Amino acid sequence: MFVYYNQQGIGDVLLFPLKNSEKVSYQTYQDVVQIVDAESNEIVGYNIFHASNYFSSLINGKIKLTDDIVSEIAKTFEQNNVPEKLDIDLSPKFVVGYVSDIAQHDNADKLKVCQVDVGSEQLQIVCGAPNVDKGQKVVVAKVGAIMPSGMEIKPTKLRGVDSAGMICSQKELGLPNAPQEKGIYVLPADHEVGSEFQF
Repeated sequence: MFVYYNQQGIGDVLLFPLKNSEKVSYQTYQDVVQIVDAESNEIVGYNIFHASNYFSSLINGKIKLTDDIVSEIAKTFEQNNVPEKLDIDLSPKFVVGYVSDIAQHDNADKLKVCQVDVGSEQLQIVCGAPNVDKGQKVVVAKVGAIMPSGMEIKPTKLRGVDSAGMICSQKELGLPNAPQEKGIYVLPADHEVGSEFQF
């Protein structure tokens, strides 16, 4: 998960997106603006104004959330009387997975049901990529991941089969020079299962 800061382009504002949303409303608590999905009333992000007053080290661009930054955000919320408490899962959402087993989907010719080891757990992921196979190391977007497109990965059912996560292609990850043909990103064998995939 990331926060964003661009003093030249936007000003002294820390952007803290949690989820993607098309229709939003706003609630202001002094220097903190809470962004809420207009339909579900779910909090989808915060903008923190005069950010340099609250954070010890801000750099321009994308900033990876750490325990220290989360603590500073929580303190900022207290100082600005934001009623909600932060509950942030900092575990990596894009990780290296190992396809330990694969089976044909009973109700869809082009779908495979994959058992994927991500280190801390085994996930069942339904995948439609033509090149997915047993024994591969792959990039897994876990439930809660926000794709570069803004899409949030949620638990789902595909043709009646549970799927918890997504095995990603280079194109879906927004990687430069991604191949145009369909297919997941197969990683070299030396990648460590469960480690965070940085991109």
